Amino acid sequence: MNTQSQFAAFADEVARELGTHCRTAPDYDHMLSRLIIDDEGRGLSLRQYDGAQPTRLKVSAAVQDGSRVRIGVTAISARHVAQAITRRLYPLHAQAARRAAELTGRDDSEAHDRRTVTEAVAGALPGAHVEENYRVTKVTWQRPCPPDGLGPVPDTVCVGIGPSGESVSVEVSGPPERIVAMLAAFAEL
Repeated sequence: MNTQSQFAAFADEVARELGTHCRTAPDYDHMLSRLIIDDEGRGLSLRQYDGAQPTRLKVSAAVQDGSRVRIGVTAISARHVAQAITRRLYPLHAQAARRAAELTGRDDSEAHDRRTVTEAVAGALPGAHVEENYRVTKVTWQRPCPPDGLGPVPDTVCVGIGPSGESVSVEVSGPPERIVAMLAAFAEL
């Protein structure tokens, strides 16, 4: 397989070996490569990665989290490549897809729990600024300064809410008497 047409013909044979509803399409990511769309709609990238060893192929499949799983296989025959995909790549892909779904579920659950805590904190601090970061939310509030700018040091509250909302850190600054009053009120909860 030294030309794209030879490689495309081989990929067509691999697709036929994988199943009756498999088809191929161009894969413009690499010179000698072809995309195989399998019976379940997965896109498998079949490519020759070493021109000095034309029978050495890489087969990869994307996972919904953006990662890829891949195997190396020798192009002994189209049947051999199809069997390697079925025996080795598909189980890897299924495992990676399950793991990605678990992580997505965990991230969604964490985000929901963090959002609940964020809404409670922001609701207690009217006018607070909420900043979302990956798995952490920051809520900042500052008591407005008097219009003339001549008044007491403004109170500032900065709340960091952890990934699942189970941990919250609070940093408060302002005049000591107001900070002590805030801490005393907090201690009564």
